[in-house]
Amino acid sequence: MKPLYVALLVLALPAGVVAQQPAPAGPPKDPITTVFRGRTMTYQRNLAQAFDSIPESKFGYKPTPAQLTIGYIAQHLASDNYLFCNAFGPMKATIDAKDTTTADSVKATWPREELITKLKASFAFCEAAFAQLNDGNLGEMVELRFGPNTRSVPRAQMVLGHALDIADHYSQIANYMRLNGILPPTALPRPPRP
Repeated sequence: MKPLYVALLVLALPAGVVAQQPAPAGPPKDPITTVFRGRTMTYQRNLAQAFDSIPESKFGYKPTPAQLTIGYIAQHLASDNYLFCNAFGPMKATIDAKDTTTADSVKATWPREELITKLKASFAFCEAAFAQLNDGNLGEMVELRFGPNTRSVPRAQMVLGHALDIADHYSQIANYMRLNGILPPTALPRPPRP
């Protein structure tokens, strides 16, 4: 009789615990944009933390002559952020003429603090630009400009492109950090849960 009692208790206990859990609230209002916003903001935080932890003496570093320097990646990310996030809605970034008229190779040599400040400003703009998005407007056509060329693409392409771009560059900068003996943010020990 005792083994039967123990077996029933083992079977009933998980059901009792599940019954005490609050019911899920349901999907978010705009699940697609909510997911993109969450992943993108995580990568932005990781990238900001990564660049903050790299000393200025390493901003000229590149693993091979064919690759980009850390400083180049910082300025490139800021430019890409504006390219993608300007397509999220009617709000457009105000960018210094110095940033749009200076060659990327020259911007890559700007002081570390200037590059990081500009990168974080582009992150702040993208975070604000995300507020314009909802699942309903992802299918709207937007203009994509590369120099003198323009073409129409669905807004979703710009949102997806942005997420993929910052994920790619986080991976790139994480590898550069490891090559320099610096742990990237996602490799740092996590604080204990309370």
